[in-house]
Amino acid sequence: MKDGTFVLDAHTGYWDASAENCKNRFGDAFIETFYAFHTGLNPPDQQWTMDYEREFRKVDPDWYLEQMFVKGGADMSVLSTQVLMDFYHTGFVNPERNAQLAARAPDRIIPLGGVDPRMPNAVEEVERQISELGMRGFKWYTAEWRGESRGWKANDPMVYPCYEKALELGVTNHFFHKGPAVEPLSMEKFDVRDIDEPAWLYPEMNLVIDHCGAPRVDEFCWIATRCPNVYAGLAVVLAFIHNRPRWFAEVMANLLFWLGPDRIVYGSDFPIWYPHWQLDEFLAFELPEDLKQEYGVDLTPEIKQQIVGGNIARLYGIDVPAKLEAIKDDEFSRRRSEFLAGQPAVQPAGAPGTGQPAVDTGVAGTESR
Repeated sequence: MKDGTFVLDAHTGYWDASAENCKNRFGDAFIETFYAFHTGLNPPDQQWTMDYEREFRKVDPDWYLEQMFVKGGADMSVLSTQVLMDFYHTGFVNPERNAQLAARAPDRIIPLGGVDPRMPNAVEEVERQISELGMRGFKWYTAEWRGESRGWKANDPMVYPCYEKALELGVTNHFFHKGPAVEPLSMEKFDVRDIDEPAWLYPEMNLVIDHCGAPRVDEFCWIATRCPNVYAGLAVVLAFIHNRPRWFAEVMANLLFWLGPDRIVYGSDFPIWYPHWQLDEFLAFELPEDLKQEYGVDLTPEIKQQIVGGNIARLYGIDVPAKLEAIKDDEFSRRRSEFLAGQPAVQPAGAPGTGQPAVDTGVAGTESR
């Protein structure tokens, strides 16, 4: 927990973009773009910068678990996926690796599968990933390349059998990348305007739109307000909270106005960025008064609690008190208690001799793995 708040990070990654796994220059370009996002939006403190070759290109499982559940404040996380078999020998993220990491912390990790609907056996692959690997949702990456094809649409009828198979097997939560392009993929293929049709055709399906369609946030809001099963995933948008706080505030005001507080989902996009500073800054963030007045909304502590854990927990049918009871004495809770006990005491805001309010990041002394 973070300051008494249940935290479920709904957008994290366990990828392999190592030089050995890259098929071609496009695989290199993809992970290099991720690293540009990492360095471009980080706070200036060097503790938040990862080494490209040693840490960033291939996620180490022990490091992930430590940063997420020991040094970080998350109680649970969702493992995202991108297939990208044209760029990487085993894929950028594949469901087998997600299943392996989830097995390390089954009470804490929700693994997503990944299927390219253009595959001839796509429907069978959806079934296999659910039945054999335990995938509890899917991430759809509409700009992915496959041979001569440079993308597909979420409302293409060829995809519907995949949705239907997942729903038949009880998997209702589907995540769609609708936001910034990653080289060499086309931003046009991540256009958000293909989500309303499947949202209405499959009302039992929850569509979490990662990145809120940015930079098409306005279009996303116009669609989401008509589709009650469409949710806003904050990953990437949240990373602007430090360097572009006014833009972030305007996005949050729009989301609260159009969707309401119960359809906004926290995600850090770790390990593009560390989750620690994003969570800290979000929990401390307040909307400017002019936006509160203009939009008639507020970002209260209660609403923040919904966003950082309650909303996605509801979609997954998680009983939060029961979950917290189940993990209170597990390996990661014990390690987190030990970690926090070893941190310097934080002086209260305005304490004598500080000169300024103290800020507890929860990860003082973070080291590279």
